[in-house]
Amino acid sequence: MRLYHDSRAPNPRRVRMFLAEKGLTSAVELVEVSINARAHQTPEHLARHPLGLVPVLELDDGRHLTESVAICRYIDELHPEPQLFGTDAWSRAKVEEWNRHAELELLIPVAQVFRNSHAFWQGRIRQAPDFADIMRELLADRLTWLDRELADRRFLAGDAFSIADITALCALDFGKVSNIRLGDATPNVKRWHAEVAGRPSAKA
Repeated sequence: MRLYHDSRAPNPRRVRMFLAEKGLTSAVELVEVSINARAHQTPEHLARHPLGLVPVLELDDGRHLTESVAICRYIDELHPEPQLFGTDAWSRAKVEEWNRHAELELLIPVAQVFRNSHAFWQGRIRQAPDFADIMRELLADRLTWLDRELADRRFLAGDAFSIADITALCALDFGKVSNIRLGDATPNVKRWHAEVAGRPSAKA
């Protein structure tokens, strides 16, 4: 299998971390598709993903998966241990719940701040700096909420590390490029972040 990715983007990192947690890093060939170099817009990559996005998982038979959680679920079906999507009906539902929270309340606002305010996108897309400011305010509110949630548990979905923690870590780490930092006002988030960022997979 091949994973087409950009080493700096958060969604490909989600898949790389997932593979690392599964012990499968060496089993999947990584192929760099640089967004900075506009490699995601080449006809070759658009044939893999018509929207020109990454990551893309290419199977040995030529089929493609083009969404990060779908890729992780496919890998999980092939290699179910360790469990990162939950172990029973309740834990699987909680992981799904918190992965969606991490996407909607963290990753999307962080991405919108980046897309609408960072110099990288000037001349590439139409930007709305006012919307970036709105997303910064929303993110600050969501981090306060998340800090309360993490006051009485180790990880996002409970006591076990899951894909929800991977998504949240990738979101908040990507925020650094837009000067989004965790502060002393969210000590529980900082504690959680330090633990998750200390896992070997975080270097993937």
